[in-house]
Amino acid sequence: MSKLNRTLLLVGALVLTAGVGAGAAWWLLRPQDGATKEAAPAIDPQEYRYVNLEKVIVMLRGRTGESMSHYLAMDLVFKTPLKSEKTTKEHLPLLRSVAVMELSRYSQEKAAAMTLEEFAANINRAFNDRYAREHGEKPFVEAMVSKLIIE
Repeated sequence: MSKLNRTLLLVGALVLTAGVGAGAAWWLLRPQDGATKEAAPAIDPQEYRYVNLEKVIVMLRGRTGESMSHYLAMDLVFKTPLKSEKTTKEHLPLLRSVAVMELSRYSQEKAAAMTLEEFAANINRAFNDRYAREHGEKPFVEAMVSKLIIE
């Protein structure tokens, strides 16, 4: 056998081995039957605007006989669809009123112990309840807390 034939045979064997290895790797790593592929998260095509409601300030309830007053100041941001931006802005006085009623229920101790997520959940619940009772559909998707100060 000539040197050229041996070289070609060796190269052919290497190519065949690499092909078998690649095929085996594909076979082992392929999705199994019945396995679900994770779907990419759906992208919301809706365009949103963010409407600010600044300086919602309430006096927190203190212990009986306590001489020092405690305050809570909160800024809110409403995530609203583009088509509802004007309505959300028109409802800001109502939204401030609902937020003040919700926040004024807290004592200083309770407010200091709450997380930001708890404040946001309680505020959103209060808005959902109010709109369900009186105004129908909310003009915004959610209210988010952008600033919180407890003093």
